[in-house]
Amino acid sequence: QVQLVESGGGLVQAGDSLRLSCVASGRTFSSYTMAWFRQAPGKEREFIAAVRWSDVATYYADSVKGRFTISRDNAKNTVYLRMNSLKPEDTAVYYCAAKVAGAWNAVVLRRLGGYDYWGQGTQVTVSS
Repeated sequence: QVQLVESGGGLVQAGDSLRLSCVASGRTFSSYTMAWFRQAPGKEREFIAAVRWSDVATYYADSVKGRFTISRDNAKNTVYLRMNSLKPEDTAVYYCAAKVAGAWNAVVLRRLGGYDYWGQGTQVTVSS
């Protein structure tokens, strides 16, 4: 059974940094694309960043480009999201997701329905 477990969320002040972790288990993820999404209250879940498991290819939403960094540790089956210069509008529940690697383009990576597995989410709250 595939499991994705996020951790690292919390309450921080604007300008602070956080690192989220997502530990994947239940299969070998060497052929999977991993991604982070977030959902703020009253809003739809939105794509944040993706990393291809097989190489270092990454892709970011414009809203976080330059502030957030996605990375992975294959040996630990773990994906990270380093978030710098946090803003109050970054407040949301952050979700880890996994999909079998396929086409690598913005449309495919941003589509929620294309992901096979989801974590339970971790809350990030940024105070002003």
